Parts: sequence; C-alpha cells; structure tokens
Amino acid sequence: MGLILLVLLLAVVFAGLGFAVHLLWIIAAIIFVAWLVGFGLRMGEGHRWYRW
Repeated sequence: MGLILLVLLLAVVFAGLGFAVHLLWIIAAIIFVAWLVGFGLRMGEGHRWYRW
C-alpha cells in the first residue's frame, strides 16, 4: 500500500513539474517575441533600445 502511494505521489510531483516547465517555456517564448518586436521597431531609428 505504501509503495503504491509513493508511486502516485511521484507521478503527481512529476506531472506538476512538467506543467511548470511547459509554462516557463511559454513565458520565455512570449518574452522573446516581445524582445524581437522591440528590437525591430528601434532598429529603424538607429538607436539602441536597451541600456547596456
């Protein structure tokens, strides 16, 4: 009985981690697209849009 509960607990943990990683990939893709749009808009003006 304890082994079955341990396996179910591991399955829930890994499912949660998989969902979190998938969500992080989606957020990273949205940020990357926003960066590309900002880079493209500022490239025409000849100025840097970042401050480093």
